[in-house]
Amino acid sequence: MIKVGIVGGTGYTGVELLRLLAQHPDVEVEAITSRSEAGLAVSELYPNLRGHYDELRFSEPDAGRLGRCDAVFFATPHGVAHALAGDLLERGTRVIDLSADFRLRDAEEWAQWYAQPHGAPELLGEAVYGLPEVNRERIRNARLVAVPGCYPTAVQLGFLPLLEAGLIDDTRLIADCKSGVTGAGRGAKVASLLAEASESFKAYGASGHRHLPEIRQGLGDAAGHPVGLTFVPHLTPMIRGIHASLYGQLTGDVGDLQALFEKRFADEPFVDVMPTGSHPETRSVKGSNMCRIAIHRPGNDATVVVLSVIDNLVKGASGQAVHNLNLMFGFAETAGLDAPAIMP
Repeated sequence: MIKVGIVGGTGYTGVELLRLLAQHPDVEVEAITSRSEAGLAVSELYPNLRGHYDELRFSEPDAGRLGRCDAVFFATPHGVAHALAGDLLERGTRVIDLSADFRLRDAEEWAQWYAQPHGAPELLGEAVYGLPEVNRERIRNARLVAVPGCYPTAVQLGFLPLLEAGLIDDTRLIADCKSGVTGAGRGAKVASLLAEASESFKAYGASGHRHLPEIRQGLGDAAGHPVGLTFVPHLTPMIRGIHASLYGQLTGDVGDLQALFEKRFADEPFVDVMPTGSHPETRSVKGSNMCRIAIHRPGNDATVVVLSVIDNLVKGASGQAVHNLNLMFGFAETAGLDAPAIMP
């Protein structure tokens, strides 16, 4: 049994961590922080957790208390983990960061996209990008893991087999993605109000989104060189879920694409390559850590279409963080994560 802490427990990813860890056989939540809710019982803010965390209360962030944990999750906005991660690592605590603070390897590029200097560039060299389907062995030995973003997870998993096999023109990749409103966080925003988001559909960040450099970095690693990518995210009126429609141009003799994807993900517990002709739905992954993928080749011509769906709060955030924890501490990879999706 290990003890973990959660920094920033009042957002959607924080409560999702609590929900998943409540059913984890090898983890005890020792501390959860919130400056605004310090002293409040977790079960009072989140009644769905009554009976699981009745003694746990939010507290002010304290490096000493957090440093007594085996691992600490940061479920915080960008910039927060910069200030505490180094201190915790020095105390022997392993850090799993759900924010964007350590995803990009280039501190200057990070500063350009997040409009502030990087607060801990000295840690970037040891931060491991926490996509288990790519970095499983590195994650096992990591002290600091950067959990991928939600859009980057769906897009990278969809394109990976094609890029690794060199079967696609990687100068003209297109990712057309849709997200539920929880992707914008739990803070009060006019654009996230029911009357604003319901019965509507819109693109945003078309000229440049913060997840773009992260996606390009990961796809470039898979291809072995920089790639060209057009990424357009959209807000859709649902609570959870990401649907990524990915487009590319095939090159040469590609063979059986269905078999290619099935072989690439055959041993991955959280990637489901669906039967030929399938159209995965976001509701089929709601509340689960699963990514479901389907491959299409319209008219059997040179265009390939990959459909990739995840729950943005689970496989796109907290579930993937727990998967990383399991790898880091030698637990079963599916511990705390093997519940099926919620239907309807």
